[in-house]
Amino acid sequence: MSMPQHVIAVALMVASAAVIATDLTSLPANERATGLDYRLVHGWPVLPQGQVLGSVAGVAVDSHDNVFVFHRANRKWPSSDVLALTSISRPTIDVFDGHTGALRQSWGAKLFAMPHGLSIDDHDNVWLTDLALQQVYKFSHAGRLLLTLGERGVAGNDSRHFNRPTAVAVSPDGSFYVSDGYRNARVMKFAPDGSFLFQWGTKGTGPGQFDLPHGISLDATGRVYVADRSNQRVQVFDASGHFLQQWKGAAIGRPYAVAIDHAGTAFIADGGDQTHAPADRSALVVLRPDGTPSARFGRFEMAHSVAIDSEGSVYIGDISGAQVQKFVPSPSLRTEHEARP
Repeated sequence: MSMPQHVIAVALMVASAAVIATDLTSLPANERATGLDYRLVHGWPVLPQGQVLGSVAGVAVDSHDNVFVFHRANRKWPSSDVLALTSISRPTIDVFDGHTGALRQSWGAKLFAMPHGLSIDDHDNVWLTDLALQQVYKFSHAGRLLLTLGERGVAGNDSRHFNRPTAVAVSPDGSFYVSDGYRNARVMKFAPDGSFLFQWGTKGTGPGQFDLPHGISLDATGRVYVADRSNQRVQVFDASGHFLQQWKGAAIGRPYAVAIDHAGTAFIADGGDQTHAPADRSALVVLRPDGTPSARFGRFEMAHSVAIDSEGSVYIGDISGAQVQKFVPSPSLRTEHEARP
């Protein structure tokens, strides 16, 4: 299938852009906070007796600070890398009260085969991706299916198919971006009704190229942030896919996911699986809007997803540790967060 002219134009503009990189290894040590401004909330969430989470792939927060967790129940990633299409029989979405940690709702049984991305839009719709089923879904807050993109179990690289899509980011106007993904090195944009608009990205290491775009998020101005996992960087684009800058360096490691708060602060899940990395390398990294690090905290087997609530609390999904952890900011940070517009 030939590439549309507008996609080629975007690719050429991206290729010619100057790389604006924030080298996070060159900052002085006193600029690398250790995360003392964030505290782990022990005993959160509260699971019913005998119930455990599966591998936590995604985490997101709705407008009421309910925390949605997308997990794989008893499904494991196979050593063969051949993903089963059979649906997981147990619920794969658990909804927790963000304050108390109490389980409020569970759904998603017999719907998904390999859960991955989870996001919630401004209207509290729930967006999910399934790597095995090669599909992107939009659900209502209560779990009613509203939209499906992609052909079940069929991979492809045209405008109607995905190849292991990883995540979704939704604009206030209802249009949305999909990072695609494990096998396709691209970002796709769709209209609110699911109509394809445009795409950008090819396999590679240059500006606007990707090597496993694993997470995606938007800021309040519409800029697009992509966790370019295997290139060990976060790339930043405008809403049309034009490359703006990248964040890369030892301080952020290997970004698996990125979330941006209303002030432009970035929260990055460092999966910590770099070559020769220590076992406890995985952490949560906080970057100021200019890309300089302000905190690094947590200890995870593999941080895979991240979300922020209205009070500045941070939730990290640990896919290998099969858990989600909550961290709260110090009183001074919380006051600063609440004072922001």
